[in-house]
Amino acid sequence: MNRFNEKLIRKNRQQFLRRIWVFLAVMFVLYGALVFRFAWLQIIEYENFVTKAENNRITEAIQPPGRGVIRDRNGHLLAVNEAIYSLEIIPAKVQGLEKTISELSKIIKISNRDKRKFYRLKDELPRLSPVPLKINLTNEDVARFVAQAWRFPGVEVRSREHRYYPYGSVAAHVVGYIGRISQRDQNHLKENGEERDYEGTLNIGKSGLELSYERDLHGVPGIEQVEVRASGRPIRTLSKTEAIPGKDLVLSLDIELQRKIYKELNGRRGAVVAIEPATGDVLAFVSSPSFNPNLFVDGIDYDTWDALSNNPDLPLMNRPLQGTYPIGSTYKPFLALAALETRTRSAQETILDNGKFQLGNHVFRDSTRGRGYGLVNMYKSIVVSSDVYYYSLAQEMGIDKIHDFMVPWGFGQITGIDLKGEYRGVLPSKAWKERRYKKPWILGETISAGIGQGYNSFTILQLAHAVATLANDGIAISPHLVNKKIDPATGEEIPVEPRKKIRIPVNKGNLNFVRRAMRDVVRKGTAKDFFSDASYDLAGKTGTAQVLSIKQGAFYDKEKIKERHRDHSLFIAYAPYRKPKIAIAVLIENGGFGASSAVPLTRKILDHYLVKDTKDQKSK
Repeated sequence: MNRFNEKLIRKNRQQFLRRIWVFLAVMFVLYGALVFRFAWLQIIEYENFVTKAENNRITEAIQPPGRGVIRDRNGHLLAVNEAIYSLEIIPAKVQGLEKTISELSKIIKISNRDKRKFYRLKDELPRLSPVPLKINLTNEDVARFVAQAWRFPGVEVRSREHRYYPYGSVAAHVVGYIGRISQRDQNHLKENGEERDYEGTLNIGKSGLELSYERDLHGVPGIEQVEVRASGRPIRTLSKTEAIPGKDLVLSLDIELQRKIYKELNGRRGAVVAIEPATGDVLAFVSSPSFNPNLFVDGIDYDTWDALSNNPDLPLMNRPLQGTYPIGSTYKPFLALAALETRTRSAQETILDNGKFQLGNHVFRDSTRGRGYGLVNMYKSIVVSSDVYYYSLAQEMGIDKIHDFMVPWGFGQITGIDLKGEYRGVLPSKAWKERRYKKPWILGETISAGIGQGYNSFTILQLAHAVATLANDGIAISPHLVNKKIDPATGEEIPVEPRKKIRIPVNKGNLNFVRRAMRDVVRKGTAKDFFSDASYDLAGKTGTAQVLSIKQGAFYDKEKIKERHRDHSLFIAYAPYRKPKIAIAVLIENGGFGASSAVPLTRKILDHYLVKDTKDQKSK
């Protein structure tokens, strides 16, 4: 009996264990199937189901705002929007992206460049954003696609605003350009909490006023809340907020004057800035050579970018804003005024100019090759541009006294113009050199600074600003490019923020003395040959700035120097003399003596602006 019971117990245990194993096997199979299904849904079918999930709900359709236009002071359009058609793909809605693009290429011509730009943008834009494959479609292109659009789910033709710059390279460094929103731009927008404002927008301001006034020009996107089915078909509109277009900008710039200057420079390396003294309005802001901003709107191709960025003439460089130069003898009127104001030297005091100034064993020479100008007082020093006079004056004043006087005139300072990226340049002092080079100041460096050379390095914008301040009785007004903003929806005109205005404490008699001497520069001094028959009165000063140092005892001979190592040619002026309408600074790189290049160009500029203005007044 005991044996029978033991046998029965063993049999029941084995049966129980078999059932347990069968149960466990079934459980493993079921769990395996569940894991496989999860993997299939989460990995293999992820894109498909995420797209359906995102579409099977209330979605928001973003309406990009219209970008504000930019006009000059006379209403000429400098940046406009043109309606174009573009072929666009929403990658998340397309099965087999490469095959789809290949099939589209049989209908519309799509270049390798188009494809490269598409894939670059695809990686930068949000996954449900439409990505342009081909822009600026012809009507024939649109018709061919529409006829076969049913074959391409997730592909559509859209009408978009396309930025266009009618004046091209003439105002490129002022107006700037827009370009595709990069990952860096997206990060910046996210940091500032502005990412949502740019949903549906492909471009953003990259340079010039397009960058400085990006927030005004961009506007606010519209949002339409739509209930859609899983297929993506809309059911109904729940709410809609209209887009608010960006504000238009009206500039102080005179584009006809700008174009005249650009044409006269004819590709020569140089910079010209013209300012209205009484207001600080920038009338012209020319950097040459330049570039076509329209190349950047849809993303510039590598070959074009390489050609521009590696061009030795630096067409992408904003010379008036970021180029820093020694300004040569155009510095002398300001140094003369400094001497009078600090009572370092009187206007009547004379020195003997024999063509050289000796400091220890070093001889500082001038452009007369040792002839000199004889007895020279302050008035004559400006009219004939005596270097020796200013060598000795700089020695008397000392570099720190020069530095302190020049600061409020804007030399080596940020002017505050409404463009980003302005360079400060260098207005040297003993403390500056100690910080920069960890070396003490040397007296010989003061001598060079007296004629605008040495460490002196200023922008042409700073020089034009200083001339405008001189013409405006010592009242310094921050130069500005945008006069007002206009709300296109209401027509409301919004003036720009008040401009910084500083009255420099300067004696009116001293100021008039320097200005009279500058007037005689063009009457009987270094610029007389070019303005003797001018119909307007003006004041000016020539300048020649060395690029290379000349060896002790040697003289400058441009024929023996490479073109890019020759002197820079400069001229400053304001006119008319009594009630100035324009103050101007001109630099032609490697143009030689100031009167040989910069002065004749200035004559053409002033004739265009002042004589034309006189004719317009008479015709009225």
